[in-house]
Amino acid sequence: MNKLIVSLSPHAHGSDSIERNMHGVIIALLPALLASFYFFGLGSAVVCLSSVAACVFFEWAITKYILRREPTLTDGSAVITGLLLGLNLPSNLPVWIVLLGALVAIGIGKMTFGGLGCNPFNPALVGRCFLLVSFPAAMTSWPVQGQLTKHLDAETAATPLYYMKEAIKTGDVNLLSGIPDSMSLLIGNVGNGFGAGTVGEVSTLALLLGLAYMLWKKIITWHTPVSILATVFVFSSLLHWASPVYANPFQVILTGGLMLGAIFMATDYVTSPMTHKGQLIYGVAIGFLTVVIRNWGSYPEGMSFAILIMNGFTPLINHYVKPKRYGKD
Repeated sequence: MNKLIVSLSPHAHGSDSIERNMHGVIIALLPALLASFYFFGLGSAVVCLSSVAACVFFEWAITKYILRREPTLTDGSAVITGLLLGLNLPSNLPVWIVLLGALVAIGIGKMTFGGLGCNPFNPALVGRCFLLVSFPAAMTSWPVQGQLTKHLDAETAATPLYYMKEAIKTGDVNLLSGIPDSMSLLIGNVGNGFGAGTVGEVSTLALLLGLAYMLWKKIITWHTPVSILATVFVFSSLLHWASPVYANPFQVILTGGLMLGAIFMATDYVTSPMTHKGQLIYGVAIGFLTVVIRNWGSYPEGMSFAILIMNGFTPLINHYVKPKRYGKD
């Protein structure tokens, strides 16, 4: 017998669903994934595929044998967690470390809190930051581009972010002179003298294509990514104007995991604020924290930590920044 559900107006009908949006994010990640295969070859394929496979397996196993529920792998969330975790790792990372990161991302970052929709922190970043703290040497060895047939034996070098950090610490402006120009950073061609960073951060252009697709499909709104990038640009411009030891704002935006985090992880539905005003506050805070950690923290990169910190503030933002109730002035 069919049940008639009666509720008060207004009623909204749409084609949105968890599966549709998750699959849309996967499609948006494809340009960055293909760019990683182009620049890193075998290493990227091993890291990303093992990360996705491990995340899918751990979610299935935990859901079925620990939570005793029907597995929901078809929603695509485990695949996205695996892709984002893989894209946040160096292409020369041993597979056993990738598997450990996937276990932490799914087991602790997601399923401990009840699964999709319940996790307070982005699962992929939980896994990445766990690995960064546990295996700092392996997680900060950055392969040079063009070693398409190498994985564990890839040659490594320091990233542009490292030289930016060293310029601030030593006061030597000359360290910034060798950093690739903005157009090279946009495409992803950092040159043979630098490590290229994580698998997914190498090509800003590929990430921007993913952003354009998600905005076109209305999977996300512009508020979070634009507020993050605008804040980083303004803050970095002020620092560069105050002293030449700080890199110019275009180089700051186009290096490291800033774009990857702003577009694909800070916009996570579960861990980001619900209102547009809240998203702007959230984005500005992430941008500010990223610049602070990059310039004066222990790590050259600060995007992951900034997002996780603001994930913790999301419930507070949602509490104080609420939309008007329907019918109220």
